[in-house]
Amino acid sequence: MAQKGFLDLIKKKFGDGNYDGDQFGGAGGHDGSGLPTNSPSNFMFATGIECSYPTIQKGKIRRDLLRECGHYDRFKEDLGLVKELGLNVLRYGLPYYSIHQAPGKFDWSFADEAMAEIKRLKITPILDLMHFGVPDWVGDFQNPELPIHFSEYAGAVAQRYPWVRFYTPVNEIYVTARLSAKEGVWNEQLKSDKGFVTALKHCAAASIMGNQQIAKYRNDCVIVQSESAEYTHELYAVPSPEVTMENELRFLSLDLLYAKPPCATVGMYLLDNGMTRQEFDWFMMGKPPGYQIMGNDYYGRNERIRLADGTIQISMDVLGWYEITKDYYQRYRMPVMHTETNVFEADQAPIWMNKQWISILRMRRDGVPVMGFTWYSLIDQLDWDTQLGELNNHVNECGLYDLNRKPRPVAETYKSLLKEFGQITVVPHAEIFELSDRPAQLKVQV
Repeated sequence: MAQKGFLDLIKKKFGDGNYDGDQFGGAGGHDGSGLPTNSPSNFMFATGIECSYPTIQKGKIRRDLLRECGHYDRFKEDLGLVKELGLNVLRYGLPYYSIHQAPGKFDWSFADEAMAEIKRLKITPILDLMHFGVPDWVGDFQNPELPIHFSEYAGAVAQRYPWVRFYTPVNEIYVTARLSAKEGVWNEQLKSDKGFVTALKHCAAASIMGNQQIAKYRNDCVIVQSESAEYTHELYAVPSPEVTMENELRFLSLDLLYAKPPCATVGMYLLDNGMTRQEFDWFMMGKPPGYQIMGNDYYGRNERIRLADGTIQISMDVLGWYEITKDYYQRYRMPVMHTETNVFEADQAPIWMNKQWISILRMRRDGVPVMGFTWYSLIDQLDWDTQLGELNNHVNECGLYDLNRKPRPVAETYKSLLKEFGQITVVPHAEIFELSDRPAQLKVQV
C-alpha cells in the first residue's frame, strides 16, 4: 500500500480547505472588498467640494465657488451625496475669507451648520482652511502679517470643532503663489519673481504656524498637505535654464514646509528675491507638528511639453501620477495621498479615474505608503479652464455629479472601485499599524 502524503493526512484530519482560523487573515480572510468603513486602518477614499475664493480684476470680484456652484444653498444635499456614493472622507473647505471678519472676530453661521451636518452623517472631513484667497481686510499674500492672522483662525477652528482631526492648513501653496504673484491671475496679480517668493514664503509660514495652533488643541492631528504635482518636458537638445528652474521650483513649497534644503540654484534664487537668511534658517528648523501626509494633486494638464519653437502643449500624463509622485516621495520619504484629480471631459472621466487607481495600486506594490485617493470634486466646477481668471460661468464637467446634482458616469466608476477595494488598508498589514490616535511626538524619520 502506497504511503499517504502529508496532504492526504491533513485533508483526512481537517478537511479540504476552509480550515478553522482561516477567516482571521488566512486563506479565507477578507480580501479588502466592500464599501469603506471607518476603521482607523482603512484606505481613505474621498471626494472634495470645490471651495476656491480668490479675487480677480484687482480685487473687484471675489470668485467664491461654494456660492457659484450652489453649495451654500444645497450643502445638506451635497453632503448626502457623499454618503450615497459610499464615501466616509471628504476634503472640505470653510470660507476663510468670510468667516474671519477681523482680528478676534468670526462669523461661524454657515460653518456651524455645515460642520454639524458633516458630524451627523459621520463623514471624516479633511478640513481645508485657506484655499487661494484671504479676507479683504488681510489684503493679499504679500502681507507679512498673514501668518499671524491665519494662525489665529486655525486655532479658532480647532477649538470650535475639536472632533476634527484631519486638516489641510493652506491648499496648494505653490499654485497660490504662482497664480497670484508670478502669472498675475488672482489676488495681488503680480508678475515678478520677488512677488512669487514673497507670496510663497508667507503662505508656507502661515501653514506652519496654523499647523502649530491646530496641534496645540489637537495633538494627534493629521496634516494632509495638498500640493500640485507638476512637470514640464522639453523637446530641446540642451535643456533651457528657465524650464530647469521651473522643475526645481515645483518642490519649493514642500521644501520649506518639510525643512528640505533646496538645490543651490533655488537657494540663490530665494535670496535674490527677498527671502532673508534668517527666514530660510527658520524654515529649515524642522517639520511642523502632528502626523504629516504629503498630498499630491495631479491633473493631466499639470504636465506640459515645451516645443522647440517655445510653444507649450498640455501633455496629459506622459509620466502620470505614478512617476511624478515617485519623484516627490523619493525627495521627502513621507506617506502619500492622491489628493486631487479630474478631467474636464465627462466622457473621459471613467477611464481617467481607472488610470489613477492603477497608478496608486502600482505605487503601493512598490512599497510606497499611499494613504488615500480623492476625486475632485463632488460637483462640477466653473471657469477652471481659465484658472478662474475670467468670469464666464463656463461649466467644467469634472464632477461626480453635475450642477443639478445628477450623477455623471464617473460616479458609477467610483462606486465600482469602492465595492472592489473599499476595505483595503492604508498600507499592507495596516491592521497591525493602524493610524494611531496617540499624540504625535517623533521629530525625525529613522
